[in-house]
Amino acid sequence: MKVLSAEFVTSAAQASGIPIDDVPRMALVGRSNVGKSSLLNALCRSKIARTSAMPGKTRLLNFYRVSLDGGPGGAGRWSLYLVDLPGYGYARGGGDAAAELAGIAEGYFRSNHRRPERGAEPASESERRRVPANAGRSGQALLLVDSRHPNLPIDREAGNWLERLGVEYRIVATKIDKLSRGERAKNLKLLETTFSTAALPVSAANGEGMDELWRTIARLLRTAE
Repeated sequence: MKVLSAEFVTSAAQASGIPIDDVPRMALVGRSNVGKSSLLNALCRSKIARTSAMPGKTRLLNFYRVSLDGGPGGAGRWSLYLVDLPGYGYARGGGDAAAELAGIAEGYFRSNHRRPERGAEPASESERRRVPANAGRSGQALLLVDSRHPNLPIDREAGNWLERLGVEYRIVATKIDKLSRGERAKNLKLLETTFSTAALPVSAANGEGMDELWRTIARLLRTAE
């Protein structure tokens, strides 16, 4: 699978700002400073998302449109939005700001897919043939968990929250390059026990797991029923 292009499209403070088209969306969810922006840059093979060591920096829904060729679901060009959601667990500004960010994220997942308005650029005919009719709904996500801290209550709560919203998600263990071989095996096993599913280990620093992560995204979006 090859990344053909990647670009920042827009930021939104609420569901009404979500792009209206037929392109499917994959959300990146995780606590503040888990490495969402770094992972997004690694997936896109370009620095299109700003990274910061300061937690709570992302305060909007940020949409990045990526065009690819190939992958599960058949050959050919297709597109998706990677959506960087505000990080949970910390917000500059205290409790009120944290509640505001939580509301933005929940509004995203509760939003329904709307048909393009008159004048909006539609998906290409080839893309429409390859993407299921319901794939544009905001109901799929990658839950990013720092592999160095595999059993934080706040991450378990995030998984429960996604389940309550009816969101299909996969666990992605970030910063795996920072663990020794023994720590890696132990922490991945603990993540699997915690979430009842295997986590995909990735590293934005050295590129480990990026190809498998793209295949996982493609399977979720391109072969959905």
